[in-house]
Amino acid sequence: MALDRWIALVFVALCCVYGYAAFFTMDHLLPAILQRNPIWPSTFPKILSVLGVIVGLVVLFSPKAKTDAAEASVAADAIDHRRLGEYNLGQALVLLGLMVAYALALRPVGFLGSTVLFLALGGFILGERKIQILIPVAAVAAGSIWYLVQEVLGIFLRPWPAFLI
Repeated sequence: MALDRWIALVFVALCCVYGYAAFFTMDHLLPAILQRNPIWPSTFPKILSVLGVIVGLVVLFSPKAKTDAAEASVAADAIDHRRLGEYNLGQALVLLGLMVAYALALRPVGFLGSTVLFLALGGFILGERKIQILIPVAAVAAGSIWYLVQEVLGIFLRPWPAFLI
């Protein structure tokens, strides 16, 4: 079985476990008054798990074209663990480190500052060199996400560092 089908199989299994948790373990914890609501806290996880299973099954059972040109391109594009040095492994590791730093910086720096820094530095690591484009795009994205979470959803999200509030 090809690598994409193994990944799809693992993805379907994870979505099934997630769906089991969403369908059978979350709803009985709700108070009786909230059980009359049309949308429960488990509604979005239920939708995600069903869509994840569908997408995983589509990938798992999709037919593959068996042509010589397609097999040659698949063999050329396959990840070879013996040639890991030729891939952008350093770039991926720096991005993972940046994600950890972002998670640690959320409270002391605030959502807006840490998100703008994360998006700008992440874009710079991935190759974007136009700072005059990178910073405004990161600021607009962070501000939009903060506005949606804070004002539209009504979830408190500290925008500024703790010492400024």
